[in-house]
Amino acid sequence: MKKAVALLVCILLLCSSAALADPPIRTEGIVIPVIEELKPFTVPENEATAFARRMKAGWNLGNTFDAHDDEGWFKGSGAAMETAWGNPVTVPEVMDLLKEAGFNTLRLPVSWHNHVDENDTIDPAWMARVREVADAALSRGLFVIVNVHHDNHENQSAWFYPDEAHFDRSAAYLKAVWRQMAEAFADCDEHLILESLNEPRLVGTKYEWSWDPASAECKEAADCINRFNQLFVDTIRSTGGNNASRFLMVPGYAASPWFEVNAAFQLPKDPAENRLMVEAHAYTPYPFALQPDSHDSVFTLDDTAKKAEISNFLNQLYRRFVSRGIPVIMDEFGAVNRGGNLQDRVNFAAWYVASASSRGITCCWWDNGIFSGNGELFGILDRNTLQWRYPDIALAIERNSLVNR
Repeated sequence: MKKAVALLVCILLLCSSAALADPPIRTEGIVIPVIEELKPFTVPENEATAFARRMKAGWNLGNTFDAHDDEGWFKGSGAAMETAWGNPVTVPEVMDLLKEAGFNTLRLPVSWHNHVDENDTIDPAWMARVREVADAALSRGLFVIVNVHHDNHENQSAWFYPDEAHFDRSAAYLKAVWRQMAEAFADCDEHLILESLNEPRLVGTKYEWSWDPASAECKEAADCINRFNQLFVDTIRSTGGNNASRFLMVPGYAASPWFEVNAAFQLPKDPAENRLMVEAHAYTPYPFALQPDSHDSVFTLDDTAKKAEISNFLNQLYRRFVSRGIPVIMDEFGAVNRGGNLQDRVNFAAWYVASASSRGITCCWWDNGIFSGNGELFGILDRNTLQWRYPDIALAIERNSLVNR
């Protein structure tokens, strides 16, 4: 009997092991740099900076729950929107892959506006599905960031828009969505992080990606975003329980580091001490990392100019926020595939993450699940096959995420 039980236990263990995804395996000939020579910056020790360090490195579940349809082309409904932009239904094995690759954080971008009624009440099925995926990550010990993603629309009367003419309607919509998010995740511990907005900006204008501190429209937009962020903090904290002390993330205009270091961006007041983090995004150097139709496919560790581009904006974020004990989470970064430049993307990921880490900044790779075509090829994890398509990038991120920190 004892032998039979022992045999059964062994079979179960083998089955369990087989169900887990294999950790990333290096591509032959690809070198994974570990940038150890950077001098660590002084980071004040408090609960927030310690929390950011525990987040280590992250990965975005992109083009999934942030998918939306504003033209009526998608024939599905409700939770089916998860697959509208071409990615498969998210399975728990994705979280196993992330955990085994050394990622500690999942960012879960969510667009809500296709799932609310005339009273801004979120479809329960959509909320339940978002919570289900978040729970799969939380149960594996991952930190999870849930946000409001593509609800900033050039149709200015819809959802939210950061100008005075639409402020009241925007505030009502956002307050309703944030309250429901807070209530849906109220029982989650500190591993669940709420993020107010994704890249809030004047969509459809000449200032969409070019904020001008001298422009009246831009000053107004920055002020509106500050007020939205304050409303976000007030709304989440008012729901009490775990939300009274939950870590919260807020962006400045377009989540741009260059705009966030401007005095026009002000952090909201928070009754919970050391519980705010700044969200920033930077696909830099732009011609290499993101610019459409660019032919810049090279990033070497000898290129001082490109490395300096990264160091310069990280220095600005460090000086304004991290040096004062306010964590910065670079929760979108990456570099597109430009026709077989894997070593260059690995070099980029290693330098970027090590440079951020030395300044106390945590990074999350933007993965939209796209591997072919003429679009933004940021995919590194194939969610259809549950295999790392570019394991070397994941390894470069993991191995440099706490270097010099």
